[in-house]
Amino acid sequence: MKLNLFRTILLLPLVCAGGPVMLAQAVTQATANPAQSAEIKEMQKLEDQWSEAVVKRDQYGLELLLSPLYVGISSNGEVTTRNQQIAALFQRSVDPVSMEQRVVSVRMLGDVAVVNGTYILRHKENGNPIEERGIFTHVFQRVRSNWLCINAQRTQVAQQIPGRQKAEKKKSDAELPFHIPFLHKGEESATPTDQSQQPQ
Repeated sequence: MKLNLFRTILLLPLVCAGGPVMLAQAVTQATANPAQSAEIKEMQKLEDQWSEAVVKRDQYGLELLLSPLYVGISSNGEVTTRNQQIAALFQRSVDPVSMEQRVVSVRMLGDVAVVNGTYILRHKENGNPIEERGIFTHVFQRVRSNWLCINAQRTQVAQQIPGRQKAEKKKSDAELPFHIPFLHKGEESATPTDQSQQPQ
């Protein structure tokens, strides 16, 4: 009994001294750049392949990423299927110059991944250069060992056409990339109108 008590007394300072070090290592590993999680890296590779397939007009590359059940909603509200997306690669009226898609968050729900991010699409439409910026949501399903996109939606935040005057934008305090723009300010809408302008 005394020997066990003696060992406990000797080992207690060692455990107490090593405890904070082990705890610090665990916290460091848990908080080490959460934005670069394995899921985000994996989905970013898929988004990069998607961007490359669109710019290079790579039919096979796009077929490997889109499910036969795919439904896409563009930034202007157009609903397309997988076959329509692939057919759009060969339309000469729209000429993609570059496409950058950056994954911001990934939610894993079993064999389904919901990916949110931002995109910048530069293209020429009837010879005119256009830059479109916005946010996207892509829903991927794991089929065997591959991820296939089953649903996509884009929301345009800004569109710039070089040579045209840039419209003034209202500034918002909300954090980018995801925010709901203010439609009106409460104080302005509650301001009483001038009595002289009201009908008698």
